[in-house]
Amino acid sequence: MTKFESSVKQIPYPVENVYRNISDLSNLERVRDRIPEDKLQEFQFDSDSVLVSVAPVGTIKLRIVEREENRCVKFETEQSPMPFDLWIQVLPVSETESKMKVTVKADIPFMLKGMVAGPLQDGVEKIADALSQIPFV
Repeated sequence: MTKFESSVKQIPYPVENVYRNISDLSNLERVRDRIPEDKLQEFQFDSDSVLVSVAPVGTIKLRIVEREENRCVKFETEQSPMPFDLWIQVLPVSETESKMKVTVKADIPFMLKGMVAGPLQDGVEKIADALSQIPFV
């Protein structure tokens, strides 16, 4: 397994707000309009899973497999061209601020590692950037 980690992002909201929003994927409805339509062919979700179809990657379905209150939400792929686990860690900085990091562990075949490692690291950073800009009210 190869591990990809985002940089730590500062979030101007309490850890409880951030966790409440990332642990229930139905909250994605609030940010649906921020997702560029040209990037996604399909975008479906419920409280425990999300399915996206991204060109040229294909369809990816993630399901929440573990919730650690006010600390971490872990996901596993149910459908993906390449299996991976993703988790979002949040920690309090103060009563009104938090910090967040996104981590992906992927089972990348040796022959593909050189081609996909860069784009995967970039993708993890973009996910963290996008999450850090959500209004966690």
